[in-house]
Amino acid sequence: MTKRALVTGITGQDGSYLAELLLSKGYEVHGLIRRASTFNTARIDHLYTDPHSPDAKLFLHYGDLSDGARLVTLLAGIDPDEVYNLAAQSHVRVSFEEPEHTADTTGSGTIRMLEAVRLSGIKTRFYQASSSELYGATPPPQNEDTPFYPRSPYAAAKLYSYWITKNYREAYGLFAVNGILFNHESPRRGETFVTRKITRAVAAIKAGLQENVYMGNLDAIRDWGYAPEYVEGMWRMLQADEPNDYVLATGVGITVREFLQIAFEHAGLDWQEHVLFDERYLRPTEVDALIGDSTRAREKLGWTPTVNGRELARLMVDADIEALRHEGRAWIDKVNLQSWKTPTVQGSI
Repeated sequence: MTKRALVTGITGQDGSYLAELLLSKGYEVHGLIRRASTFNTARIDHLYTDPHSPDAKLFLHYGDLSDGARLVTLLAGIDPDEVYNLAAQSHVRVSFEEPEHTADTTGSGTIRMLEAVRLSGIKTRFYQASSSELYGATPPPQNEDTPFYPRSPYAAAKLYSYWITKNYREAYGLFAVNGILFNHESPRRGETFVTRKITRAVAAIKAGLQENVYMGNLDAIRDWGYAPEYVEGMWRMLQADEPNDYVLATGVGITVREFLQIAFEHAGLDWQEHVLFDERYLRPTEVDALIGDSTRAREKLGWTPTVNGRELARLMVDADIEALRHEGRAWIDKVNLQSWKTPTVQGSI
């Protein structure tokens, strides 16, 4: 029988790659999207077919993590074998400016999803997108047994989601797991995330359309991996015999400065000639170093990453240079517009 999956946050980076993976495995995929006056489905448009077609395997539903009643009826109607809760306010720096909204979507949204699973009475496996930001000030390497020390409203909200997922697993016997994913990027990463901000700037500077890029903390160390590999890890967690929580990480940490250097050098540029500092892009509380130990996932799930942050920088630069070549002036106009619309955001790391 065809398996069914519900993916919240399907229009995001991870949601789009996960939808691709599930469809390739023969799943019927249902995605939750928020109602808006314009469509925000660019990352999954290539997957979508007319729902009237007998070959349709991807279906989109309006809904929101703030509407618990809608989630109950939606889950009861779809009756998915697997639920992947990826939706959230996912920008760490923005969470300092919108802490209440972040708590409601990133934190309370998870309890609404879990309650919807429980109240609908469906038998499903539940994946909760946790984050390496949970570790915050705790020094690396970090694994599933490392104490949490969140350093942002986003991380605090994710901490609630982590523990309530464990609680529902223990209290109600749900197959519910936390995927503690360290930073994972791709050419589909949103433009307000620091890696994509850097690689888009490199492409624009290389083309002579931009001179500088403004940055904040260059000393932060992150364990960056490749998003398509990480969504496979999500799927593997729900195929295990027993529910458990898993760290996904490459184990390789590099600074923002090193990511900058690699990205610029890959395009034949000197980053020091183009990168300027702006203190507005600093967080009120910084997270110095996140480097994960994914031994459990490697041993129990057979999950092994192959792309680390250094390779990722080159991959993303190539993709953005190619995108600029195809899209031309419209591409750089979009970059400039986004830059002044978000003046206090360096990019989430």
